[in-house]
Amino acid sequence: MTTLDIVIEDDRWEQLPLTRIADTATRVALNAVKAQEGYEIVLMACDDAQIAALNAEFRGKPAPTNVLSWPAFDLAPLSPGDIPASPPAPDGFDNALGDIALAYETCVREAREQGKSVEDHLTHLILHATLHLLGYDHETDADANLMESIETHALASIGIADPY
Repeated sequence: MTTLDIVIEDDRWEQLPLTRIADTATRVALNAVKAQEGYEIVLMACDDAQIAALNAEFRGKPAPTNVLSWPAFDLAPLSPGDIPASPPAPDGFDNALGDIALAYETCVREAREQGKSVEDHLTHLILHATLHLLGYDHETDADANLMESIETHALASIGIADPY
């Protein structure tokens, strides 16, 4: 089983069943791409100010965003639209798959604007970020099509409508 280490940096996250949501989203993401279990993912639940600082530091974009991810491995495929390499198998010593950060205000606002439940939106965002940890991205149309297809099918498997 994959281990989630959830770090709450903003008390408003305590209102939500974040552990259940994150467990479901990561499990569904791993199952969707037939990835091995046994990894560790750190999920930081913060606010817009904190994620804006992280976005500025790591992406050069000093603005809030909904989710950020930091993969432990470079698994990017060689050609657009190809399936990424598999991460090294968890070995009991270093099982890190990567880190994810979520911004409370942006996530809640987006859910409301899109007419979705906050839980469904968070499930999608965490699933999306977990796919990034597994080497998937949306830098090209082919990569985006592959990633969105995986997300749509994975979410449908747990009764969440197509987010796109």
